Amino acid sequence: MRPPRRGLLAFPLLLLPAQTPAQGTPAAPGPRYSVSWWDAAAVGTAGALYLLPGALGLPKGAPSCAPCDPATLPAIDRGSVHAVRSGPEFASNLVLVAVAGWTAFAGLAGLPAEEWRGNVVTYAEAASWTAASTVWVQALVRRKRPVLYTSGAAEAASDPESQQSFPSTHAALAFAAATSYLVIARREHLPHAGRNAALLYAGGVLVSVLRVAAAEHFPTDVMAGAALGSGVGWLVPTLHATLP
Repeated sequence: MRPPRRGLLAFPLLLLPAQTPAQGTPAAPGPRYSVSWWDAAAVGTAGALYLLPGALGLPKGAPSCAPCDPATLPAIDRGSVHAVRSGPEFASNLVLVAVAGWTAFAGLAGLPAEEWRGNVVTYAEAASWTAASTVWVQALVRRKRPVLYTSGAAEAASDPESQQSFPSTHAALAFAAATSYLVIARREHLPHAGRNAALLYAGGVLVSVLRVAAAEHFPTDVMAGAALGSGVGWLVPTLHATLP
């Protein structure tokens, strides 16, 4: 199974602080996220929801066409109809891992244990609910991947993943990581928040571009994934901050 574009860059920039502390004046520590059994339940529930479509064999049934007519696609998506390319696909996986790794490093390094644990839980909830939301939208929408519009459609039609194009899980996870980091960094006044957030969002854009280049998704798929991931990445740490 495969692992889990641009206009959305304006959204994270609006969230950046208007001004930073004067040079040599460290920011005061911000409030920390708490950890409770409810967090374990939230991650566990999201994990179960993520696995459920696969357990149920969703989406069921063969695609409605194989090959399909590219003329039925929106104009923005037609240029991404080509054979699957393994190079960009592998690169998209590497960049997604790099985004996750930098999120963890930038959001956890040097923090005291209590703050470190709270941030880990918050990141885990954002990632798990993003993944769960994405697979359910894919199962319900059943959008065909670009390969079903090519000469390789007959072979790909038997793979259930060929109908899981919308939205992109990779883009959703990358943008969820970037947005959740930004929300947490602003709340806790983490150092270099603007620089790190910019790098993470750039990584999310690169993941999205590579998914389209690999013919795993259409441009509208990665745009939707970026929007979904950004939404969940903002919502989870924001709601978590209101809980005792």
